[in-house]
Amino acid sequence: MTEHPTSHDGRQPRAARPQERSRPRQEAPPAAPAAAPAVPAPAPPGAPGCDAPSARARAQGPASAAGPRAASGPAAADAAHGHAAAAAGPAAPGCRCEHAPDAEAAAGLARAAGGGGPAGGRGDRVRAGASADGHGNGGRSGSGPAGGNGGGAVVAAAGGLGGVPAQTGHEPVGTARREGDRLRFVGAATRRIARGIDLDEIVLGLCRATVPTFSDAILVYLRDPLPVGDERPVDPFVLRLRRTDRLRLTEDDSELGLSAAAPDTDLDLGPAAELCEVQPGGALAEVLRGVRPVFGDSAAARAALHELLGDGRSVPSGHRAILAPLRGRRRVIGAAVFLRRPDRPAFEANDLLVAAQLATHTALGIDKAVLYGREAYIADELQRTMLPENLPRPTGVKLASRYLPAAETARVGGDWYDAIPLPGSRVALVVGDVMGHSMTSAAIMGQLRTTAQTLAGLDLPPQEVLHHLDEQAQRLGENRMATCLYAVYDPVAHRITIANAGHPPPILLHLGGRAEVLRVPPGAPIGVGGVDFEAVELDAPAGATLLLYTDGLVESRLRDVWTGIEQLRERLAATAQLTGPDHSPPLEALCDDVLDMLGPGDRDDDIALLAARFDGIAPSDVAYWFLEPEEQAPGRARRLARRALARWDLEELSDSVELLVSEVVTNAVRYAERPVTLRLLRTDVLRCEVGDDSPQLPRQRRARDTDEGGRGLFLVNRLARRWGATRLSTGKVVWFELPTRV
Repeated sequence: MTEHPTSHDGRQPRAARPQERSRPRQEAPPAAPAAAPAVPAPAPPGAPGCDAPSARARAQGPASAAGPRAASGPAAADAAHGHAAAAAGPAAPGCRCEHAPDAEAAAGLARAAGGGGPAGGRGDRVRAGASADGHGNGGRSGSGPAGGNGGGAVVAAAGGLGGVPAQTGHEPVGTARREGDRLRFVGAATRRIARGIDLDEIVLGLCRATVPTFSDAILVYLRDPLPVGDERPVDPFVLRLRRTDRLRLTEDDSELGLSAAAPDTDLDLGPAAELCEVQPGGALAEVLRGVRPVFGDSAAARAALHELLGDGRSVPSGHRAILAPLRGRRRVIGAAVFLRRPDRPAFEANDLLVAAQLATHTALGIDKAVLYGREAYIADELQRTMLPENLPRPTGVKLASRYLPAAETARVGGDWYDAIPLPGSRVALVVGDVMGHSMTSAAIMGQLRTTAQTLAGLDLPPQEVLHHLDEQAQRLGENRMATCLYAVYDPVAHRITIANAGHPPPILLHLGGRAEVLRVPPGAPIGVGGVDFEAVELDAPAGATLLLYTDGLVESRLRDVWTGIEQLRERLAATAQLTGPDHSPPLEALCDDVLDMLGPGDRDDDIALLAARFDGIAPSDVAYWFLEPEEQAPGRARRLARRALARWDLEELSDSVELLVSEVVTNAVRYAERPVTLRLLRTDVLRCEVGDDSPQLPRQRRARDTDEGGRGLFLVNRLARRWGATRLSTGKVVWFELPTRV
């Protein structure tokens, strides 16, 4: 809950106030010259001896001298004439003309008719008794409570909502004008509320539209938690104070005749109850069930307000409080309390209709905002689960990524990226873009990403992966097209193999700061069908950075894709120059710098970005052997592993490594028909890989006490930090890792 006092100084710029004070209520005909003397109207027959000037003549003089704030001419005189008749004293005997009061009162009425007066002088400062004409129609302003579009009409009706009808002979005219102001206020206030797209904006719109124009304070309570759509609300029925707003007068208000309220006239907005549990069958429950707003001085409302606001909290007496239930499409979701100061005229009967309109529009807006929030949450969760939660940390490469939706209202899209560890310390780098940025695109993207992960696990070549993705896209339906780039990096060979399916080419940033667009076969998009994909193998030197991206980063309505690619290349080169020729820029900072190149008109599509820093594995840190599938192979594997560990100064790992290598090689020799491969890799961990031509993956099982075998993988699982088995197109690889420092 937040309380937001509304200060007059913050409601609108001072530069706008003189113009607003001088704005008349109506367009008046051109004023008569100021030098022209006012000619008294002749007395009508039957009123001998009457020398009192008419109200029109009396009002015209002061109105002409009122300066820019007062209107002049026949329109102003007519208005003053009408109001003077209401305030005139008894007529002289035998006089049939309408007498006005003294000259000062007549001048005040003329100013009121011309739009002057305290209420008219400042559009968003409304005080009780501030209207000059007695009807609360003191003035209009072009700026509303929130200072936004459409808010001017909110304050334009300020006088008509807070005044007391004068006892005049023209009461039907004043009533009609007051009702017109009330309708204009309702229209402007509902527009202000409807501009909100989320819950807080809608509640803020209600507060700013009503304070100070309609009320001096407002409290908004909403159900906690708010039910979404057709969900059944949870019990108990609890209301939480969502927002409170009130009008506070400042010393500057004295310039407009608005003096700070005395302590006995100020609204006591002390700490209201944050939570209120609505008791079934209680007074508050009955008022909320009735849906219609009620005055605070009724018996039911007094008990309901006491239950809602808490103990020790009082409300102004008389018709100065309105309790309005907020009912959405299916149920009551809250309540709003409108309060007026004791020194301000009380609410009228028609103000209940105004409160009902405001409450209805607010409740329906909140209902829609809650539904929109749920959809946005679903979209965010869908997009989050479709993308990697955390990137892997494969050996010899560092990774960083970014994703940006197309817009705040389109949180899902078809762009994705992925990094998939492969056997042999390799890693597959994938980036793709499904056509569109909708829920359907996100669903198709999720299926294609899952398919790519499955195909990568089979260790297929990049062009074969794209071929199977193309077939899968055709099975998903017609017009399911996407672009994709699939690359496999080998840190031992320092090579990268790339296949492309209609995707923008990647950019390689070398260690010295040179950035180049890699020449890869363009290929056709996935889903076209009947096309072949080609792969190209390129060098991936240590220290280089590969940037994979989607077309949303380089293409927009303001530039074509190749212009954007060239700008991206130049941006990468400029960023690399900042770190020097011997150091690569940090990946996270590089991704942020790349996204900073986007201008205001460059966000037409969602963006996926994947950056890979190639560290590689030095040849001196790799040991590789072939072992014949014979009984002597495990013993030879132990000796080779011992020598490699001694060369790397890792003798403390000899016992564990020899035991695990012996167990894994023994299993491989049992089923292999071709030579078995053994490879040791030294990085931050020691990795051992044993490959054979048997496709059957080993499974850990519990050996019985009488079994002679079946305990090899149990030992691997207990001693190794990590281990696993991966099926290859030519067989399988079983690997395990040990920390290099015990």
